[in-house]
Amino acid sequence: MNLILEYKNLSNYLLADKYVDFNKKIIQNKVSELFSDNFDEIQKIKVAFEYVRDEISHSWDIQSKRVTRTASEVLKYKEGICYAKSMLLAALLRCQGIPTGFCYQRLTLGDIPETGYCIHALNAVFLSNINKWIRIDTRGNTNGRNAQFLIDREQLAFPIRAEYDEVDYPTIFAKPIKITTQTLEDNTDCIEMIKSKLPTSL
Repeated sequence: MNLILEYKNLSNYLLADKYVDFNKKIIQNKVSELFSDNFDEIQKIKVAFEYVRDEISHSWDIQSKRVTRTASEVLKYKEGICYAKSMLLAALLRCQGIPTGFCYQRLTLGDIPETGYCIHALNAVFLSNINKWIRIDTRGNTNGRNAQFLIDREQLAFPIRAEYDEVDYPTIFAKPIKITTQTLEDNTDCIEMIKSKLPTSL
């Protein structure tokens, strides 16, 4: 799939904001802990990706009602849904000057269309040494998922099933889109939010 940049200027993919709040000390401390001074760009992406994928629990997997809404909250509580986990990865990498954006998929909520649909969030990172954007998904490799950070090909948590009317949206957004951040802001019970209150299309 040909990815489409929301902005051609990569500086837009390096900014801190309310949700990607890498100006917070908790984020900066984690960056210092995760990255060695001699790490190159690819090593930093791999370490950050695997940390968020494996060490930050997806809220549904642990049946947590807590709603985390910013990168710093995700790091503090070590949990979040895909919208929130993607914020943390963006914060960790942007803090190191690595352009990171937000991408989305429309997926079945369960395994079949009858379960309904939801918007799923993932990230895209820019590898300057090969001038290439790569999508990666920190959702968490539970229940047979096998998302990886690979240079030569994409390996996401959820391959799209077009026959089920699932959709890969090609745009790389500079900020988390409003329908996802508003969903987090408007809900206080994460389990109920996932069951019935996630957006279903962009």
